[in-house]
Amino acid sequence: VKLDVVTLFDADAAVAAVCAGTIDATFRAVTMPGRRLPDGIEAARVYDEPLQLFTGPAHEFADASAVALGRLAGHRIWMPSNAPGTEWAAYYDELGAEFGLTIDTIGPDFGLEVLLDTIADSSTLATFLSARTPLVWPVGHDMRLIPLRDPTPVYPHSLLWRADNSHPTLAALRDHLVAQRPDRPDTGTWTPTWARHSNPSGKAGGASVTRHVRRRRRSNSEPRTD
Repeated sequence: VKLDVVTLFDADAAVAAVCAGTIDATFRAVTMPGRRLPDGIEAARVYDEPLQLFTGPAHEFADASAVALGRLAGHRIWMPSNAPGTEWAAYYDELGAEFGLTIDTIGPDFGLEVLLDTIADSSTLATFLSARTPLVWPVGHDMRLIPLRDPTPVYPHSLLWRADNSHPTLAALRDHLVAQRPDRPDTGTWTPTWARHSNPSGKAGGASVTRHVRRRRRSNSEPRTD
């Protein structure tokens, strides 16, 4: 399937673009507190992304094979890209409140590479990443990516599209994502309350933010996604 992929940082702008037909679909976390999907927009939960703890070699948990989420209470989790009003900030706000985590959003945000360099040299800072986060590991640093347990926080990714969009490639993409979605365990994972009441093939779900995209020329037969 050929896709023309673009980046829209703001969730409202992305959903508005889907409504207008400017793009065919978007990946978002839905629906954060105070937001509702517009009429005519549908969503399918397509992937729950397990989060892991990212630390440098001097951190207290650097040599752990896994860390219980509750043990992070009182430890500084640095996430300067958590912009207020975004769905990922809402996700981490609820995660921090429920488990007593210190989610530090103080910037400035100079990007992922600077974040990793800073954490590499720190014995107290950590952050949350995924095993699928595209990383360029800092040269000379013995970085650690440690599974989280009891529960494992997962970031819920959903595909949003306009119900009357009959683009055949969009349908193929949606069917593929839903079919390939791993089964969610009944226990042992955590998602925010606003993402828990979802139907993987229906009107609610969770979503992602595209970190790296490849832009290419679009033909009339190619759907556009954010």
